[in-house]
Amino acid sequence: MSGAYKIVVTGPFNSGKTAFVKTISDIDVVTTERRLTSAERGVKALTTVAMDYGRVVLDGKTLHLYGTPGQARFDFMWEILAREMHGFIVLIDSTDPASFPAAGELISIFSAFQSVPYLLVANKTDLRDTLPLAQIRRDAYISQATTVLPCIATQKASVRQVLRHLVALIDRAQ
Repeated sequence: MSGAYKIVVTGPFNSGKTAFVKTISDIDVVTTERRLTSAERGVKALTTVAMDYGRVVLDGKTLHLYGTPGQARFDFMWEILAREMHGFIVLIDSTDPASFPAAGELISIFSAFQSVPYLLVANKTDLRDTLPLAQIRRDAYISQATTVLPCIATQKASVRQVLRHLVALIDRAQ
């Protein structure tokens, strides 16, 4: 496939979706972050309520990146953002095992919207409490056929590697 790709970046709350998009985007990211008013306020100050949008040209291909809200109360945006996607990434915080089952659920949800290539991406692998990819796969209840990659969403080279892997899967599926 040549030209443009629509990539959705989803994942549980606080997995690093906004950082992932901001790190790699060639343009200023359009974001809909708002102050948290709920119990999650102690975790971070802002949360995405509609989407993040960024764009990057990678190896001559234009990737349109759409980050979803991570909180279930904004899940009505998921199907809207998934329309006409070429692939998706489920990003998780590799230090937060309580969020791993949600990753498996998100894979099922987004696969039901559209059958496209996807990756499970374990973010924050630079932190001391990161868990092994095999444990993440097991605790997320996903098949051995699903690719699980490590990532540091604040490092451009790491994000680039994940996106190149997904684009290769998309190109093979065409």
